[in-house]
Amino acid sequence: MATPLSASRLLAAIKAEGCKVVEYKSWRTHNRNHKGPWGPVYGVMIHHTVTSGTDSSVALCYNGHSSLPGPLCHTVGAKNGTLYMVGNGRANHAGAGDDDVLRAVIDERALPADNEANTDGNRYFYGIELINLGNGRDPWPEPQLDAAARWAAAICRAHGWNERSVIGHLEWQPGKVDPRGFTMSSFRSRVKALLSRPPGQDNTAPEDDVPLYLSLGMHKEFTMVPGTWYSVAWDQEWSDPLKHHAAGGRTFATNCQYNGVASIRVRGLTPGRELQARIVEDDASGDTVQHHPIGETAGTAGSTFLAFPFSGKARKDRKIKLQIAHYGEEPVTVEKSYLKAQVWPN
Repeated sequence: MATPLSASRLLAAIKAEGCKVVEYKSWRTHNRNHKGPWGPVYGVMIHHTVTSGTDSSVALCYNGHSSLPGPLCHTVGAKNGTLYMVGNGRANHAGAGDDDVLRAVIDERALPADNEANTDGNRYFYGIELINLGNGRDPWPEPQLDAAARWAAAICRAHGWNERSVIGHLEWQPGKVDPRGFTMSSFRSRVKALLSRPPGQDNTAPEDDVPLYLSLGMHKEFTMVPGTWYSVAWDQEWSDPLKHHAAGGRTFATNCQYNGVASIRVRGLTPGRELQARIVEDDASGDTVQHHPIGETAGTAGSTFLAFPFSGKARKDRKIKLQIAHYGEEPVTVEKSYLKAQVWPN
């Protein structure tokens, strides 16, 4: 059992963890305490907003809306890593959840599946809303994830909790999917790494089991003729912690282990014909020396979408690229591609 932190102690703890913090309006006295008790507190909960834009998202989380008054959390995490304090006390973020999950959080042990909604979570959990559309395609920049982990670590450190006091909304209430786009296991690993160090210490060199996040995109359309392999040129870069990608370049990894998913959308593929993707390795001279297994999907009417999971280990003398090909009857247009991966430096 833990007594909730005062506004001043909460703010001090988050700042001490190395976060950039903005105090929004009257956050110190903004709460829903008149609707029920606040505390004892047992953990922190991670959400995504299903919105875009910092100003509008922060205002929404502070004010709420007609069916759910604010505050909708205690803190809002922007994509640039800035944290906005919007509430202190009971907040409308957790809703009803599973009492078995709550007991596991209290005991700091592995979580059971959430299959009930019988317990008031707004009483027991601090909450952060991370600005993201939650569609699986909106990127998660490294500064945003790092700040969110530091926010969670700050509260855990202040209460003497470990990383198992950190849960996602999807682990609390049946039917919820947030946060979507990273796993809570990887997020708790970030918190664990932070708690193993003094507060505020730089986290650019994490423990071996803590992955870094790579996020690239291709927004410039191009044409593919049938039967030819094309290396994707990534013209968007949201997160590249290992600095293995040059803007507009095709290489995305070297000298690391990786595990990720590439999403490819093409227009004009003959229905029933194949769209394929593979990982290839180039040597130092730029020659392709190894092909990885191929992923495949069949063309559909309209746009065809292929989600291609991949994993492997790249040597320091190899560079990794994504290649795609199709076997339709006419040239097709590649509309967009996204690559998101966890990477561990060798």
